[in-house]
Amino acid sequence: MSTSPSTQSPSKVGAVIRVTSGNFLEQFDFFLFGFYATYIAAAFFPSGDEFASLMMTFAVFGAGFLMRPLGAIILGAYIDDVGRRKGLIVTLSIMASGTLLIVLVPGYATIGLAAPLLVLLGRLLQGFSAGAELGGVSVYLAEMATPGKKGFYVSWQSASQQISIVVAAALGYGINQWMGASVVADWGWRIPFAVGCIIVPFIFVLRRNLAETEDFKNRTVRPTMKQVFATLLTNWRLVISGMLMVAMTTTAFYLITVYAPTFGKTVLNLSTSDALLVTLLVAVSNFIWLPIGGALSDRIGRKPLLVGMTVLAIATAYPALSYLAAAPTFSRMLVVLLWLSFLYGMYNGAMVVALTEIMPVEVRVAGFSLAYSLATAVFGGFTPAMSTWLIHETGDKAAPGYWMSFAAACALVATLYIYRRAKGAQLSAAV
Repeated sequence: MSTSPSTQSPSKVGAVIRVTSGNFLEQFDFFLFGFYATYIAAAFFPSGDEFASLMMTFAVFGAGFLMRPLGAIILGAYIDDVGRRKGLIVTLSIMASGTLLIVLVPGYATIGLAAPLLVLLGRLLQGFSAGAELGGVSVYLAEMATPGKKGFYVSWQSASQQISIVVAAALGYGINQWMGASVVADWGWRIPFAVGCIIVPFIFVLRRNLAETEDFKNRTVRPTMKQVFATLLTNWRLVISGMLMVAMTTTAFYLITVYAPTFGKTVLNLSTSDALLVTLLVAVSNFIWLPIGGALSDRIGRKPLLVGMTVLAIATAYPALSYLAAAPTFSRMLVVLLWLSFLYGMYNGAMVVALTEIMPVEVRVAGFSLAYSLATAVFGGFTPAMSTWLIHETGDKAAPGYWMSFAAACALVATLYIYRRAKGAQLSAAV
């Protein structure tokens, strides 16, 4: 029995909302750590040197990304075996456990060294879960997409992250307006984490009602964990190329969202409220450009957008940040980060769906997740730490622009290699 368009459309919209709602929560919890880095540094990593304290906090933030490749392989293979729906419920459970731990851990002054160790454990759980979450959501959206609109559908994986940034930044902005600075530093920063924990049960209900994709149900052969490892090893060049292609996305994203509040407050000496407001507006901008990039890639192809945006990033990232650093103001920070947001949104709208398309179908989640996780571990996750270190070592407040340009150059080379490889494979098949 066929499904009429009138009933098919609402069902697809509902599926998008169910799968991305969980992605929203997982990313909301994950990003809060970066947003409140200065407060977490004071609570769990006290030091007489503000730079050292902040670096320890960002190192723990980055440690979560080191767990992503492991989560990508183990949980990604699990999702490829048991199905998208069951696997995404498991990733949500692990993420919620890590967040709850961070919310409940007393500060260093209360329990000493156990405090930073427990926070580290919470971050490792979050990282392990997130390793397969993005891949699972992206592949689910790709497999349930309407023909010819795959880029548009998959772009909502990243768009849901922007909603989490908006909510997190809005909460932070509100807390800074309603509470005194000392109260926020003491315990107020924990409120957004607690909010994330409170809405977990509602997200569980949504994901429990998530239908399995037809693509997965129609597969008669599902690889074992050993077969997944073997296939990934055989396709190692593709995984590494995918990692480099994702480098642009992860670096730009963490620069303009997670690191932005700290950058605005500690480097540019803007108020916390101004920095959070800029971050909120940037997330709104990301939310707009991502589906546009995905839809445009459906019309003109993935490669033109990927190449065009990386070239622009290489040419403009450092000059744009230099313009901001020369005379830091709220309006300049907003203009510069909105430009970087445009580059990120248009590129990522095409990149995420491209990554689902280049991976072997039998290990689609594991392959996507591993490439994405390696990129966040090597590039994106350490962007706050790398930016802080570059500014400290060079004395140049625009130095993070070098890091973003380098990531964009890696992505450009990888994109050209992947599509040249794909063209060669098509020619060989034709012969």
